[in-house]
Amino acid sequence: MFIEPAPQNYSEFMTTGWIEIICGSMFSGKTEELIRRLNRAKIARLKTQIFKPSFDSRYAVADIVSHNENVIQSTPVDEAGDILRLIEDCDIVGIDEAQFFGEDIMRVCNELANSGKRVIVAGLDMDYEGKPFGYMPQLMSMAEYVTKVHAVCMVCGGEASYSYRLSKDKEQVLLGEADKYEARCRRCNNLGEKAKYLHP
Repeated sequence: MFIEPAPQNYSEFMTTGWIEIICGSMFSGKTEELIRRLNRAKIARLKTQIFKPSFDSRYAVADIVSHNENVIQSTPVDEAGDILRLIEDCDIVGIDEAQFFGEDIMRVCNELANSGKRVIVAGLDMDYEGKPFGYMPQLMSMAEYVTKVHAVCMVCGGEASYSYRLSKDKEQVLLGEADKYEARCRRCNNLGEKAKYLHP
């Protein structure tokens, strides 16, 4: 489990920002971990603000909802630059589904961290083909802390890090849940992909 850094005093916290990344496959608990960290911050009476891409309305238009149905209020934005425009007086900024934002997400996270804010970013590190997704690799290289979480393979029960797409759709972004994806380990993901081509 990730243990939050502990500045010596509050004034130090206010001048020392950083970036944390929570990454992994679908159904690995990324959003659950993001919500956990933000709720801990609220218990500590720190001011939080949370953002998510506006087009991702699978569970709710504004709220962030985990697969376990834990909910936290957020602000939907069309693009990463809107975050800087909407940011208020807060200590911690949470960003969910960061893989859907464009290149500007890197500048936004850096500016927030450089201004003394703790920035917690959650997103898929790989797409359904097992390729790096969006600007998550760059964010991971910029971050002070990176946590990769894993799901359970829905075929063999092993440790899963792939988001296996059940359909043969080829577009990179295809919103869906258990109706369109399964968490799979490397072996079961590869076997599934081979089966798609053997049985068109």
